[in-house]
Amino acid sequence: MDNIVEIALLIIGVVRTFIIIHFIMSWLIQFQVLNIRQSFVSQVWYGLSRLLEPIYGPIRRVLPQMSGIDLAPLVALLGLQVITILIT
Repeated sequence: MDNIVEIALLIIGVVRTFIIIHFIMSWLIQFQVLNIRQSFVSQVWYGLSRLLEPIYGPIRRVLPQMSGIDLAPLVALLGLQVITILIT
């Protein structure tokens, strides 16, 4: 049972890291520090977007539109923290 909990916590940690990287990249792209036309940046950006869309999609459907502010990553991080607390 402890192994299953540790694996679940590891997966939650990896997803949390991906969400934080995606969030930081979105700000860097918005402020034109990163250029989406660069091959590596676009591959990482679109890869993370495709990977995280199954998490963000249902959250975005429930949350109201906030004129350019996407609260889905924040809600996803809070949800992961709640799941972590429930598991431990």
